[in-house]
Amino acid sequence: MVGMALDTSAIAWEHGVCPEPPPRQVGLLEWMRLVYRNPIAVFDREAFAADFRQKQVFLGNFVLVNEPNFIEHILLTNHRHYSKGRIIRNTLGPVLGDGLVTSEGELWRRQRRIAAPGFHQQRLAQAAGAMSRLARQRVERWRAPCEKGEPLDVAEEMSSLTMEIVARTLFSMDMSESIDDIGRAMATVNAAFGTLNPLDFLGWPAWIPRPRSRRTRAALTRLERAIQGIIAERRRVGEAPDDLLGLLMAGRDEETGEGMSDKHLRDEVVTFFTAGHETTAMALTWTLYLLSRHPAVERELHDEVDRVLGGTGDGAVAGGTVVGDAPAGGTDAGGTDATFADLESLSYTRMVIQEAMRLFPPVFSIQRVPLEDDEIGGHRIPAGSFVTISPYVTHRNPRLWTDPLRFDPLRFTSGRRKERHAFTYIPFGGGPRACIGSGFAMMEACLVLAAIARVYRLRVVPGHPVEAQGWITLRPRYGLRMTVEPRD
Repeated sequence: MVGMALDTSAIAWEHGVCPEPPPRQVGLLEWMRLVYRNPIAVFDREAFAADFRQKQVFLGNFVLVNEPNFIEHILLTNHRHYSKGRIIRNTLGPVLGDGLVTSEGELWRRQRRIAAPGFHQQRLAQAAGAMSRLARQRVERWRAPCEKGEPLDVAEEMSSLTMEIVARTLFSMDMSESIDDIGRAMATVNAAFGTLNPLDFLGWPAWIPRPRSRRTRAALTRLERAIQGIIAERRRVGEAPDDLLGLLMAGRDEETGEGMSDKHLRDEVVTFFTAGHETTAMALTWTLYLLSRHPAVERELHDEVDRVLGGTGDGAVAGGTVVGDAPAGGTDAGGTDATFADLESLSYTRMVIQEAMRLFPPVFSIQRVPLEDDEIGGHRIPAGSFVTISPYVTHRNPRLWTDPLRFDPLRFTSGRRKERHAFTYIPFGGGPRACIGSGFAMMEACLVLAAIARVYRLRVVPGHPVEAQGWITLRPRYGLRMTVEPRD
């Protein structure tokens, strides 16, 4: 990789992107306020370098684990003695049911075995073409905003695009006409269920209903109709395309011979539809933000994309003039859509995304509850404790990362990766419950970023506030309004 002088401006708390960590642990009332407003704000400065932190809040014992060997113990070595816990069930259960993200025990193992073939490499290769095509079509839609100088909300754009990709590649559904409506419903659901209720931490029983606004109930109904529509359309057509939905409907656990019930099918479809697009959308959103802040990294990315794919792509705007109107096949004189075979050559593109997920991991917090007393590195963890492993914290730990607030994609060269403990970098979790779709998500992010980088550079609208907020995923609190500029 060609060396370069990286922009030395840190993505630091004082820039307002991430909440300023309190200098020390805060009192109970302030802690509850921070949990409700923005959970990543509860981590004080010392927490980022601490191996292990423990805090007693009323009857609850809260533990932060921030050491790779300890994390490996919980997520891998001793994982059978930890559950997801009631906070996850209370927060995500009303939407995801008993899907892979929330289910436990034998049900989770059976569902995972049935779904796993849907993410084998051969199926990923089949999905790559659709990903690149949809990404190019989205970039073409940016032509008018580019010419008019109108900003886009990149968080909304990436959410809408990744939702389309999931619908097309995993469920063989064209949802382009309804995707904006579904996207608005998803945003409402994220806001309603992503805000952590401090009373859940304090043991508020699950059987007591959580109040939901009329708007939230309407959004849940809209999302449910979309999911049921995907399943109903497949049953109406009868033929089963070779996709994830077909596997889920026809699959049988090779150990038990059991298939999925209607309820479990619904839960898995909604899980893959919602979680499957949201994390990749946020990874791309923060990547585009970071590139706008670091022009040297952006230039290196552009050089690689041009070298691999051959110049500006379809619908490019050069010097204010539209160039290139390729047919649906996706090529023009300026280059080709990225393919599965190109991914190996797009190594810097991948490293840019990996570094963005280090600083802004979409899944910013992983929760576990020990089923019995445990001990790690001489620290006792009582059964029933609320154990947090935070990629957001671990990825910024100064003991594990040199100059941790600096945006440096070269941290992810193969040589430097081998120097680190495997559980130092955990954007997709780790152990048996690591994200089943991590390969799908990384491929999608690389192909989408390449499609954008071939044509445009994006810049944050001056004065637009950017603040990382920990909802279900790590999102920009006020969206991310950016202008689209043609590459020189």
